[in-house]
Formats: sequence, C-alpha cells, structure tokens
Amino acid sequence: MSENQKKTGNILSNINPPSELPSFITSAATQQPAAVKLAPSDQSDESLKKETETDPFIPTTFSPAIPSSKDTTGTAAAANLAGALPEDDSSSAPRRDFASMVLNPEPLADALSPITQSGSALFGWMKGAVSNNGILQKVAEKAKSSVDTIVTTLDPQMKEYINSGGDTEVIVASDKDDKVRPIREAFQTVFGKATVIGLPAQAVAIAAQPVGFAAGLEGAEHRINCIRAANPRVDDHLPIVAVENFLVELFPDQWFDAGVIVLFDYAKNILLKSVTQMTPVPLPVIASIQADTLEDYQLRDTGFAVTVGSVMAKNLNTSHTEWHKTYTSVGRSDMILNAAKTIATLYKQAVMEYYTSASISGLSPTGPGE
Repeated sequence: MSENQKKTGNILSNINPPSELPSFITSAATQQPAAVKLAPSDQSDESLKKETETDPFIPTTFSPAIPSSKDTTGTAAAANLAGALPEDDSSSAPRRDFASMVLNPEPLADALSPITQSGSALFGWMKGAVSNNGILQKVAEKAKSSVDTIVTTLDPQMKEYINSGGDTEVIVASDKDDKVRPIREAFQTVFGKATVIGLPAQAVAIAAQPVGFAAGLEGAEHRINCIRAANPRVDDHLPIVAVENFLVELFPDQWFDAGVIVLFDYAKNILLKSVTQMTPVPLPVIASIQADTLEDYQLRDTGFAVTVGSVMAKNLNTSHTEWHKTYTSVGRSDMILNAAKTIATLYKQAVMEYYTSASISGLSPTGPGE
C-alpha cells in the first residue's frame, strides 16, 4: 500500500457518523413497540374489565323461526301446515311451506260472494245507480238534456234532428212550416222522440174560407183524404194530422178566427179533434169578405171566397201567416202548438188503451184495414 493510500484511507471511513435523529422520529420510534406490543396470554381480569369499559361490545342473538330443538321432518311440517304451534316457543310464528300448501278449493265467485252479492253495500249501490231510475241514469239524462238544450239554443233547427226517431211517426196534411213545426214540437214533447213530416194537401169541395165548426171539420177531413189518396207511401198505420182555420160568429156581429186540428189513425180506429185559441176579427173585415164573395159562388154554402188572412195581412201590412201575432201578439204557430199538445197527449193515451185491450182479448194489434 502506498503512502498516499494510507493518508487517504477508505472513502467510507471519512464519512462522519450520522447526527442525532429529530425528536418526533425518536418519540415515534420509542412509542411504536408499545402500540404493537401483544398482550400477554395471562392478562389479568382487571385489564380485561378496563378494556371492556373503554370499548363496549353489544352481542347479538340469533332467533330462528323454527327452534333447533323442533323436529323438521315431514310429520312436523304437516303439523305446522295444520295450524299446530311450536311447543317450546309460542312467541315465534311458524314457517309455512308454500310448495305444499293447499289453496282455497271454492270458486272465485263463492270466495268473493260477500262483495259481489247484490246485498253488498258497494255493489248494491252500483246496481241501483245504473238501473232505469238510478242516480247514474238520471245524471246521464240530465247531461244529455243540458247538451241538447245548448245545441238547440245555438241552432233551433237542430231540435228537429235531435228529437226525431223513435216508434212514433206522424204525417201532417200540409207542407207549410207554420203548421208542421208546431205539430212536430208537440209530438216530440209528449212522446220524447217522434218523426213528423209534412206533405202538401188541399181541401177540395170546400170554400176558400170555411165558416162554422162543421165547415172547418170538413176541410180538415178533406185534407186527410187528399193525403191518403195522393201518397201511396202513406199507409194505414200512419196517423195523419190536419189543421183547418175557419170563421165563426159566436155572438151577434162578433166573429172569431179559430183552427180545428184533427188526427185520424185508420189502423187503430182513432179519431181526435181539438180547437185552437180564437182570435177576434174586426167586423169591417168580415163585411169586406162577404162583399167580395159573389152570389153565384159554388161553395158559398160552406164559406167565403176570400180568406180572412189575406185581408188582415193587407190591412196590417204583414204576411198572411203572421197576422195573428201582429194583431194580438199571439202567433198562429203558438196556438197550433198548444192544441197539438192536447191532441198528442190524447193520442198517446188512446194508443196505450188500444194495445191494452188487444192484449187482454188475445188478438193481434191490427187495424180495421187488415
């Protein structure tokens, strides 16, 4: 070894020894053995008691549905299904074996009979509510009536289509709206639904202006016969209604205009008559009509040659169908409507009596023309 190497020596020998470690490292290193030090096996009861107080432990207990002492063989399972309770633990519910359960053998309807029977409060109320006179039926009818009222108010002509139909069909011996419309309204009011149509008809062999009740009735009958003869599609089973206005002198020099309404149902042999409200006619108008009727007028025995409507309309400067309303504030249609309601009501009663008598006698409800 050379001299230089002796002076220098080993490089590692020239490194200074490590300085003292910091205090926090030395303290942690000092405390580490105490933290990981295992407790001796012969730890005293006093130390265990102290450790238990510092870190309490709450033990849990397992409570099985079937105690361990209970026999779970097939015989015991059958006993449980039969409703037997555990002998040693009455507080716990028995476990059910759903694979071997016997379902309710009675039908579903029998099982639900307390609910579905008519005597049940809920379903009994529902059954009564949907009956003809039930609450729901009345509510539905009220709602329909309200809707129909709104529709007919917005468009009065819709009333004819809403109330048309049913089993009642009526023919009016006239195509004039002031006659057909009130008769249709009257029958639809009485029957609920009715089909009423008007066909043109003329009263032949009668004066243009009938005078007297007999002449008015004859004019209505002529219109009915005209309908039946001129319209083959009008059979004997359809009732026909005719309206004929006439003049009558009820008191000396006091004349009135009135209308006779006749309903004739040939098949049921029903003939009904009614008279509308009377409207007074001024005597000068009657004098004018008499003057315009010639002495050789062929139908003079049944009335006048000039109608009262034409003269009153000319004097009042209005339509010949509106002179009643202009003169007395009561329109001809309103007068016909009231009298037609009477006719419709009487006809409904007569039809019911007809079918009742036919059922009692055991005969089929046919008319004399069958």
